[in-house]
Amino acid sequence: MNNNPNTKENLNKLVELIKDIKVAMMTTMEDDGCLRSRPMRATQVNADGEIWFFTGYESGKSHEIAHDSHVNLSYAKPSDELYVSISGRARVLRDKQKIDELWNPFLKTWFPEGKDDPNVGLIKVTIDKAEYWDAPNSAVVHLYGVVKAALTGESPEAGENKKINL
Repeated sequence: MNNNPNTKENLNKLVELIKDIKVAMMTTMEDDGCLRSRPMRATQVNADGEIWFFTGYESGKSHEIAHDSHVNLSYAKPSDELYVSISGRARVLRDKQKIDELWNPFLKTWFPEGKDDPNVGLIKVTIDKAEYWDAPNSAVVHLYGVVKAALTGESPEAGENKKINL
């Protein structure tokens, strides 16, 4: 990541947008080039552009990431008309210190032996680029914008759309 103040500001905005969205769809590429997505729950989103997930170290996504580290994370909060797409590079790790730091007892559902389960792994996604769409979520605000556009001939306020390069 560069040290441009705008980059840090954009990254802070991005982290703020996704911090309360519980599940992202993570897309990886299979060996044959097909894209594959699955729901993933982030355990940590850092202001430095890193997003952490627990995974089975020997899972399909781990093998896909080993083959091609490019991933996409898609976040959606339709009730707020908020949508975020993140492109980045992923690494699968067995970092005991980070596992200890991020561990939550809820994870025993997937890792019955706890933090010491031999299949516990982490995915660290480093953000390269992102784009978000943040539209007015109030039906009244949206309706007002449509009516105003119809009367004035101006485009309705569609909210904010921004591309971020890190």
